[in-house]
Amino acid sequence: MKKNVAKNIFDEVFIEEGFYILKYHNQTEETHQIVKEVKRDYIQLHFCIKNSTKLFFNNSTYSIDIFENKSLLLYNPNQDLPIQLEVMPKAKSITFLISIEKFHTFFTQEAGLIHFLNEENKHKKYYYDKVLDPNEVVVLNQMFHYGLHSSLEKLYTKGKVYELLSLYFHISDNDEVQKCPFLEDESNVEKIRNAKNFLIENMIDPPSLNELSDKINLPLQHLKDGFKQIYGETVFTFLLNYKMEYARKLLVTKKYNITETSFEVGYSTPSHFIVAFKKKYGATPKKYLSSL
Repeated sequence: MKKNVAKNIFDEVFIEEGFYILKYHNQTEETHQIVKEVKRDYIQLHFCIKNSTKLFFNNSTYSIDIFENKSLLLYNPNQDLPIQLEVMPKAKSITFLISIEKFHTFFTQEAGLIHFLNEENKHKKYYYDKVLDPNEVVVLNQMFHYGLHSSLEKLYTKGKVYELLSLYFHISDNDEVQKCPFLEDESNVEKIRNAKNFLIENMIDPPSLNELSDKINLPLQHLKDGFKQIYGETVFTFLLNYKMEYARKLLVTKKYNITETSFEVGYSTPSHFIVAFKKKYGATPKKYLSSL
């Protein structure tokens, strides 16, 4: 189950035996559905990063909404729990599917920290929803936006997956654990997220840093520092990497030729686009497509 099209990107990523993730970014104005059979020995971890998603159960007789920056963990060893996920327009979500056998290997020494791993509960169904903290939101966004060569995507994703699991199940011995002060301010995080969305929406004619700063009502230095903290790269490095990845996906669909793709991502001439693409992926668009 894999679909990569211009404005509606879905990927199923194999991490290792018994561990998969589903990444979905609905960039359309329509609601889309993901349907996938899941066996009873799998734990489901659903993360909504943007807008909202809705999970349906028992032949759609009831549902659970997962709103932005919220998560939901499900486990039912007594019956299969197929995924029927409705992804709202502009929504972005990630689902982890982990076999209970694989999951036990993560926490063998610390099983007591995870309630449903206890001997008393291991045959009981489990449901847990929580608000994602800013550090978890940062890692989830980084799983969608990275500036690495495509050959390193899987390695990068795998590292971020385990980083997120560590954050999600972490129980601190000290309630005063130091966190980045910028990320602790939810309004700043929201402004940086708005800046990123505005960049993407206007990637053909992007604003200057000063214009972007005014647009989100955040001082220029806070914009630059905050953007790098959250997305791991500068504003325009992020934009360039996003444009190149967006262009790559357009080309792979074979619905756009090189000239059309270059205009779609804001290049005035195909030659400039070809140079940027080769710098990013190590091959011209034509050679890249022929190598697939």
